[in-house]
Amino acid sequence: MNFDWTYFWESLLLPSPRFLSGLALTVIISVVSMALALVLGLLVALMGRSRFLPLRLLSAFYVWIIRGTPLLVQLVIIYTGLAAAGLFRFEDVDLVGALIRGAVQAAIVGLMLNESAYISEIVRSGLESVDRGQNEAALSLGMTPTASMRKIIVPQAIRIMVPPLGNSFNGLMKSTSILSVIGVAEMFQVGSTMSSATFKVFEVYLVVAIYYLALTTVWTFIQTGIENALNTRAGLPRAESVWKRLFGLRSRRQRAVTAPAPVLQTTDAA
Repeated sequence: MNFDWTYFWESLLLPSPRFLSGLALTVIISVVSMALALVLGLLVALMGRSRFLPLRLLSAFYVWIIRGTPLLVQLVIIYTGLAAAGLFRFEDVDLVGALIRGAVQAAIVGLMLNESAYISEIVRSGLESVDRGQNEAALSLGMTPTASMRKIIVPQAIRIMVPPLGNSFNGLMKSTSILSVIGVAEMFQVGSTMSSATFKVFEVYLVVAIYYLALTTVWTFIQTGIENALNTRAGLPRAESVWKRLFGLRSRRQRAVTAPAPVLQTTDAA
């Protein structure tokens, strides 16, 4: 195999400004999309818990449509399909001196809509995991349903929702690699352009994979810190260590605690 180690190490340790720009765009799109998806997902989850049937049906229909269709198809419909049908076209926007291209806007909207459907289910299950008696007790003390949700239910549910929400963000960052289909110059598309220009296909995509791995690893550290902070506030044990999450490594003491107890077998006397 003719692997160009010099080009590989230069691309990995001294990435070009264009590659760094694609890396930054990947992170920005991921963070903005996730923030918006959290807001929309919470709204959809609350609609699903509403006493009004039309809101519950609308929430269920939204989740059904979004979760039942591929993200790639959704992106193409949002960016290309709407423009072809004459319904809406994403135009470049100048926001505080920064030019936000239409493809980037469509990417954020597509990722937001897709992720919000999954987040709504995470939020719904998290809220339902809190004992309903606590809400009834808060209402009996004179709290409004909104105050009970904000002060009693949500603080307890957040600790339960953080791990799956963190995993969702991890997946969202990796999903940005398909944004190249609508012309977003994120990290994967920049890598594709580099491989076409240099014919260093394996070297370039290996570098891209390592940078994606670095992003998800950094987020694992952040997520673990958030979980530990919430557990400390609730007086609970710390979350699993980062090393255990990344590699499944556990100490002998942990293995001893989690190992199943031996089963004693007895035989009847003859």
